[in-house]
Amino acid sequence: VQLQAYGGGLVQAGGSLRLSCAVFGRTVRNYVMGWFRQAPGKEREFVAAINLSGNTFYADSVKGRFTISRDNAKNTGYLQMNSLKPEDTAIYYCAARHKDLGYSLRSSYPAAFRYWGHGTQVTVSS
Repeated sequence: VQLQAYGGGLVQAGGSLRLSCAVFGRTVRNYVMGWFRQAPGKEREFVAAINLSGNTFYADSVKGRFTISRDNAKNTGYLQMNSLKPEDTAIYYCAARHKDLGYSLRSSYPAAFRYWGHGTQVTVSS
């Protein structure tokens, strides 16, 4: 499974961006998808996840501002980011794990995801 994230960029505080994660090699309908981010000097942190049923789970820091979604027909996942803040500045990574691995949706640590895409930079100016 290969993942490719894109859609990052530079945006002013309060603005919006939509990240996309294209999945290649397998049908995405069998995979839980997630987004993580890593700011300079910090550890990679969980942002959001979505399972096959469309149930979602968010980090408290983005709840109410970010929305994760998926389009199985397009083999693509999305992260809509609204009301962006300077502290959202980071490299954003999409990730996936097969549904049969047995993790709950709330398994939000990087080791719970097997497949990773290259990151896309999001910079929010104040």
